[in-house]
Amino acid sequence: MSRNNRILFAGDPHGDFQSLIDAAIENRPDAVVLLGDCDLERPLERYLQKIIGLTRIWWIPGNHDFDFPLRYHYLFNSELAEYGLHLKVHEIAGLRIAGLGGIFLGRIWYPPQKPRWKNKAHYLANQPGHIKKNGLSLKLKSAIWHDEVESLKRLKADILVTHEAPGCHEYGFSAIDDIAKAMGVKKIFHGHQHDSYYAKLPYDIEVFGVADRSVVDLSGKVYPVMTD
Repeated sequence: MSRNNRILFAGDPHGDFQSLIDAAIENRPDAVVLLGDCDLERPLERYLQKIIGLTRIWWIPGNHDFDFPLRYHYLFNSELAEYGLHLKVHEIAGLRIAGLGGIFLGRIWYPPQKPRWKNKAHYLANQPGHIKKNGLSLKLKSAIWHDEVESLKRLKADILVTHEAPGCHEYGFSAIDDIAKAMGVKKIFHGHQHDSYYAKLPYDIEVFGVADRSVVDLSGKVYPVMTD
């Protein structure tokens, strides 16, 4: 299976999914993958109703998907909730795709600094009683946790989709490079930075930055916004 447009990757929609809808209708991919920051004001399936059934819709969360309780609810409790890729690997259109949503937060783990906490339980155990009772805030649910990354690195994948950028980007993290290397990944697709670019990491790992509201295929080809 070599058709590059069998999977499309959508950069941060920020509430505007039209370019993805147009590209999916035009190309009929087997799957599309959202790279975070959906910024939903209603359930995800209501934005993408035109392509539900036409293609399989996968997603990872971005930092803005945790900004407000309703944004979080409309994504994580949507009819497409089961297609979340964060910290998982799924075979999609013949390729193993791994997902890492969220962002690095200084109060949790900000590479190359060492993680401040072993895991979520360790963090909560060292917090005041009201925080222990209420659990993690939405902000901290958006964080990338070191122990979860270590578990992900033990899996194998062909493609890694992330919200954060790898080390080749000015504001990226070499920790993402390390994940890709450990998993045997050959391609990384990421959002967050709103930049469209191509780069190459050691071990022949290709990186595709996907700009906000932009859509690319497996080769990095950018699909223009189609208008009526």
